[in-house]
Amino acid sequence: MRRPATLALIFAAFSVSGCVSTLVDVATAPVKVVSKGVDLATTSQSEADEKRGREIRRREERLANLEREYEKQLDECEEGNRRACSEARDTYAEMQQILPTIPVEPDED
Repeated sequence: MRRPATLALIFAAFSVSGCVSTLVDVATAPVKVVSKGVDLATTSQSEADEKRGREIRRREERLANLEREYEKQLDECEEGNRRACSEARDTYAEMQQILPTIPVEPDED
């Protein structure tokens, strides 16, 4: 009689192991969801660096555009165009606001 009881016990153990793994999955699911949410909500250092780099490049492009406009406006101003002189002053002021926000590259010697 021991043999059927042993088989029943082994069968029960396998049945329960499936339930235990399901219970473990159910118990750890909230932790997994929260950790995934934290991963999505936080910005990694590399992502922050990439974002900063994009912003700096955007400002550099804007400054380059302003410098081109400024040169044209100065040329027109020297030819006597008063409106161009006023626009050149405004452009120069905007350039002065952007310059401090662009990091200076170290000299490569």
